Amino acid sequence: MKIRKVEPFQLQWGEAGQKAGRAAFVRIETDDGLVGLGEASPMEGGIASLVIIARHAAPFLIGKDPLDHAVLLETLLHKLVKLGPEGALSGALAALDIALWDLKGHRLGQPVHKLLGGAWRTELTCYASIGGNAWRSVDEVLRVVERRVAKEKPAAVKIRWDGDRTRVDVDIKGDIAKARAVRQLLGDDFMIGFDANNGYSIGGAMRVGRALEELGYTWFEEPVQHYHVAAMGEVAQRLDITVSAGEQTYTLQGVKDLINAGVRMVQPDIVKMGGITGMMQCAALAHAHGVEFVPHQTQPSVGHLANLHLLATVMHLAKPVELADNWERAGGVFSNPGGPVDGRFTVPTAPGLGMVFDAAEFERRIVPLAI
Repeated sequence: MKIRKVEPFQLQWGEAGQKAGRAAFVRIETDDGLVGLGEASPMEGGIASLVIIARHAAPFLIGKDPLDHAVLLETLLHKLVKLGPEGALSGALAALDIALWDLKGHRLGQPVHKLLGGAWRTELTCYASIGGNAWRSVDEVLRVVERRVAKEKPAAVKIRWDGDRTRVDVDIKGDIAKARAVRQLLGDDFMIGFDANNGYSIGGAMRVGRALEELGYTWFEEPVQHYHVAAMGEVAQRLDITVSAGEQTYTLQGVKDLINAGVRMVQPDIVKMGGITGMMQCAALAHAHGVEFVPHQTQPSVGHLANLHLLATVMHLAKPVELADNWERAGGVFSNPGGPVDGRFTVPTAPGLGMVFDAAEFERRIVPLAI
């Protein structure tokens, strides 16, 4: 079995002219007709990662044995490392890794979680990740939270700010007021997280963090800029609430630096950092240091399924799975994965990632890579 074709492309979620965004995929095909599908981070459409795959990774992979994929991808990392090991390159490698695991599962007739060592659980609860709250009034925040909870029946809620990253400490008083209102809406026992999206200085983060502690919030995500690792660690060590970070960390060594700084909940993303292989390494690293491993993951199709298979194999899973905004955007193409049922996702048992989609609709929505 040899790799015959490596095809990077975008997928348009909505119809032409609609504001629906595009996902970034790679399809790997072997000479005996097997196919694996992977996904890269969709930031700016994922174009940079897809170009790296098309120009550099694909020519290298053609003719290789896909079962050697750990060696192949580690070789590509070091071959292309001067592009910068973070960001577009790591997203490209993540997509290839996911596709190769999917391909391996089809080859061996097993779901990916079996190939990773087996599942501790067959269902995973979800948390509703609710963004855009920096621009909403208190009442608007409550309406959105109430609607998502009623519709999705999540085990937890995370309110995200998604504010202007060029400014910090914009409306601390208002942010605390929104956090307090959400707590009152959901009750004292409901698990709630607060994602600052890097919106505070150290002082601002301390002020908000203390308020969140009083309100009984469970975690405080990325309170300061992600590139200030020491500052993130300082906030984590000075607060009692669990401080989390890592969705913008692209290497295993970067996750290690966060842990060494004092962060006690790491959140790398499967389509940004190493794919399934990279996340297994992160899970082992977190386990070795006794910190929580709670991946960030906002893509509703291939990335989501890869994340489910991975998390099913993690023994000490401390938090629900992320369910981001606009999850239904993939529904016109994919029937599995779909949305949660009564707040739970079921881990697929079909070979590979277990994705089920409308092949004709999938092909119709493909946007070829123009380079």
